[in-house]
Order: sequence, then structure tokens, then C-alpha cells
Amino acid sequence: MAAAGLTRASSAGRPLMRLVTMSGAPILQQLHLEERLLRTTGDNWCIINDGTAPPTIVMGVSGRVSELVEIQPVLRDQVPVVRRFSGGGTVIVDQGTVFVTFICNKAAVAGLQPFPRDIMTWSDYAFSQLKFGGNAQSITKNRWVHHTSFLWDYDVKNMDYLKIPKRAPEYRLARKHTDFLCRMKEYMPSRSVFTDGVITALREQFLVEPTDIETVLSDDDAFVPSTKLLSEQDLEEIASSKESLHRV
Repeated sequence: MAAAGLTRASSAGRPLMRLVTMSGAPILQQLHLEERLLRTTGDNWCIINDGTAPPTIVMGVSGRVSELVEIQPVLRDQVPVVRRFSGGGTVIVDQGTVFVTFICNKAAVAGLQPFPRDIMTWSDYAFSQLKFGGNAQSITKNRWVHHTSFLWDYDVKNMDYLKIPKRAPEYRLARKHTDFLCRMKEYMPSRSVFTDGVITALREQFLVEPTDIETVLSDDDAFVPSTKLLSEQDLEEIASSKESLHRV
């Protein structure tokens, strides 16, 4: 897990990590916050958000909707679809999801190279062959973000909104979602035990400073995030385009 992957550090010379904890914040709001902190601050941040509503599909910046999302059921049931600023795959998140995000300067973790595989050596998101978290990264010139959606619980029906991607990671082996996912609640006593464990591990490597995000945000900020909610019209146009190709 992310908590287990953090390495120990002596109390001397530990970098500052600002900690923001939220409960039930909409995932679009969370992603806008993460992108803003990545691009407009020079601090290290950890953001923990316990659950989100309503159930929302979140795609990577380069994902193709027609290949990853069952568009007609999504339109029928009015499931929001968000295209985030980072790379990675497609997930559907809800109240059963616990989010943990690290936003760091390149020098924040000694010996850690700012590449996706190196960042992911920090953590392990599986019990045996079953996966309980999906993660993504965005790396800029001097900073990086690594965010993970942990599946404390999930609704099997929601997985039907997602297609099996043509390009899937090796661990998936063309399996359906329910064949390679597991619920963290089957392995841990409570959500708070998990989030407390993450914070405890953070304190071993960083000087952790709980931060009220309202002290950071200002009403006159002009930052415009690239993460966006796809409109119903966007989805209908993609569906129509796909249908036209099938008729050719």
C-alpha cells in the first residue's frame, strides 16, 4: 500500500508536507485543486479525500471516450465523465473510493527519480493478483503528482459503464473488472485505519503540517484548470461519430 511504500527518514532535514483532508468532496473539485496546487505552488502536498458523489467516470488526459466508456448507458443514466489533467487509465469512483494524492517537488524524496515507474516503486496496489487501487501521474519540469483511487468498496453494476481497454496493463490479462479487483474492506478493519496509516507513514519521511485549504485558495485566483467535465453534447457527438464509422 502507499503507506507501506514510504521510506523512513530521520527527523533532521525532512521536507515539509502540507496535508489536506476532505470527506466526500466531488472528484472534479478535487482534481481542480490538485492541478492548481501542482502548477501554482512550490509546496509538497498530500490530499486525502474519503469518498465522492455522485458516481463519476474519470479518464486520463489522452484516453479515447469511444474506446473506454459505454457511452449510451452513461448518457441514459446521466453518469458524469471527467477528463483529468494526468495520464493513466479510466476508473469509476464513488462513496466507496478513498483518494490519496501526493504533489511533490522533484527533490522532496531522496533518490526518487521523477519517472512514473520510479514513483510507483513507492507503493504496491494489489493483494496477490487482485488490485485495489488505480493510480496516475503527471510530471512537470520541477514537480510531479501521483494520485490514487483506493477501492474500499465498489458497486459491481458501475463497472458495466467501462469497456475493457484495447491497451491494458499486463496484470489485467483481458479480465473483466470483477475478475481482477478486490475490496479493501475485506482486508482492513476500517477506512480510518487506512488513512491514519498513510498519515503515520508520511510523518516518517516528512514534516507534516495539516492545512486548511481555505487558507490557500483565494476568490480572485485566475488559474484555469485543464481537467474538465465532458458535456452531454460532447458524449452525444462522440457516440454519433462512432455510429457513422460503423455504417461506412
